[in-house]
Amino acid sequence: MADSGMNNETSPHHNNIRAVVFDMDGLMFNTEDVYSLAGEELLGRRGKVFTKELKNAMMGLPPRPSFEAMIAYCNLSESWEELAAESNDIYLRLLPKHIRPMPGLFELLAALERAGVPKAVATSSARQITEVTLAQFDLARKFAFVLTAEDIEHGKPHPEVYLKSADRLGIAPAQMAVLEDSNAGCRAASAAGAFCIAVPGPHSRDHDFSMASAIVDGLNDARLWQLLGLRAG
Repeated sequence: MADSGMNNETSPHHNNIRAVVFDMDGLMFNTEDVYSLAGEELLGRRGKVFTKELKNAMMGLPPRPSFEAMIAYCNLSESWEELAAESNDIYLRLLPKHIRPMPGLFELLAALERAGVPKAVATSSARQITEVTLAQFDLARKFAFVLTAEDIEHGKPHPEVYLKSADRLGIAPAQMAVLEDSNAGCRAASAAGAFCIAVPGPHSRDHDFSMASAIVDGLNDARLWQLLGLRAG
């Protein structure tokens, strides 16, 4: 992982930002923890182990390539659709008990609202998973729109979801800040030409974020607020 901080060409306040797009898993919520529990149960039923190496290979990807990576890694016979359906059932059962917002999420959303900055979500998760996850805190209404795996043909690290986000927002990609916690997500945002801010979580601290415009320690990091031109309430 690159050193935490801002790239040399990044000013403390990026004046060109007109909207902010959030990844969801691991960025807004600790859902990577829940996915780990679901992965452990899913593979445990098959006498397999959900290793950190496999977790990193799956993180940030849409369902099909994510579960195809699991199939190849664990030499499984089921289709990716079967594994995804079973995993979703486990995840949805575990979610209400284990989900937590990442530190600073609600404060950041409130600050963006005060500043009149439009917000959107662009996630690799399936629509059902996304809707149920956001509903845990009634957050869908806080965003202009939510893009999921079903809304695109090419998942992260392909830039499609962020190009589509900029188009929906009516701005150039360079006018859009993207908050991401994974290598795949940052690659997607960077390839789209967005201003990509990496916010590594516990599951992604060893990822390569060298392509990001800036790296901060969390949603409550003062450097993130400075980059977005926000003030504390």
